[in-house]
Amino acid sequence: MKLVLIGIQGSGKSTQGNLLSKQLHIPYLSTGHIFREIAKEKTELGKYLKLTMSAGMLIPDQKTIEIVNNYISRPEYKRGYIIDGFPRTVRQAEEFKNNVDKVIYLDIPEKEALWRIAYRNDQTRTDETLPALRKRIELFNRHTVPVLDYYEKEGKLAVIDGTQSIKDVNKAILKSLGKQLIKNQIKEWEQKNKAMIAIAGLPGAGKTEAANFFKKKGLPIISFGKIINDCIDQQNLTHTEEVHKKIRMGLREQHGEEALAILSEKEIKETLEKNTIVVIDGLRSWKEYLYLKNKFPEVDIYILTLFADKDIRYKRISKRRSRFKLYGEQRDINELIGTNMGPTIAFADFLIKNNFSKEDLEDKLEHVYRSVYFK
Repeated sequence: MKLVLIGIQGSGKSTQGNLLSKQLHIPYLSTGHIFREIAKEKTELGKYLKLTMSAGMLIPDQKTIEIVNNYISRPEYKRGYIIDGFPRTVRQAEEFKNNVDKVIYLDIPEKEALWRIAYRNDQTRTDETLPALRKRIELFNRHTVPVLDYYEKEGKLAVIDGTQSIKDVNKAILKSLGKQLIKNQIKEWEQKNKAMIAIAGLPGAGKTEAANFFKKKGLPIISFGKIINDCIDQQNLTHTEEVHKKIRMGLREQHGEEALAILSEKEIKETLEKNTIVVIDGLRSWKEYLYLKNKFPEVDIYILTLFADKDIRYKRISKRRSRFKLYGEQRDINELIGTNMGPTIAFADFLIKNNFSKEDLEDKLEHVYRSVYFK
């Protein structure tokens, strides 16, 4: 495993790096330590590094990449490593072709970092004077924050709240790696409880996009809305608000407000026998939620509600290839009151505002996925 630790000075990188090294049995490599050791040497490179670091300046990309690559090529790093303090610029990240598995960002406020450094027990380093520290933080915000965006786009970034205790920070990092500490032994994370993620939201809020995200994660999807759509298609009817309402009311006359949950119960049960998490696409009636709670008491059920402004929702629906006329105020009222969706939305465990890009939505859904998976 190849890990990168990123954070401003005082965020706890070295503490976590040494701890993870013992837990994962891979070496911890601090680039700051390497540079400080070289700076002690009476060489031109040593003098240059000493002056640069004392001023709180960044070492040039090419020189940094060269030094780090020399160390990484050593035999002891063949099985993996934990590297701290590199890469610090986007160029370094782009040119560091070492198949990094995960990038851990220890996020703490600047004041917290300065306070921690001020009260360190060890001797103050020459690059830890207040002016140098402020300069390093400024450079971090200017050059290294874009590195976080770079790794986030690659799907490798985990943001950890660094203000927690050392133990809790370590636990959060291990979770992000899909691992846990049991009796001082690192084990692959195993989800203990079965879970159900029930997606709710008004038309155009992004339920289908959310379902597709979870599908890419390998989670099975059970669509409540498909039951109504299939009924309409089988009868060769046109998808209008009136037809949808008529079919829905017909099913409810037969089975009650929990109709779609009743009609999906067998499929849900069979799916849960083979999977630890199942996703329900299109939870509407509060009675559906209560029915699922009653029929699957051992399953953790999470309501994920998607919200988007009306004009955005209507615009999205109007661009659909099919059912592109199924939107408007009357449809919203029918969903909220007619299908009894209001309580379901209000009772959400996760509420996501989906007014922005697909990337923004997927970032938020990733948080939901990890919260459920690692509970």
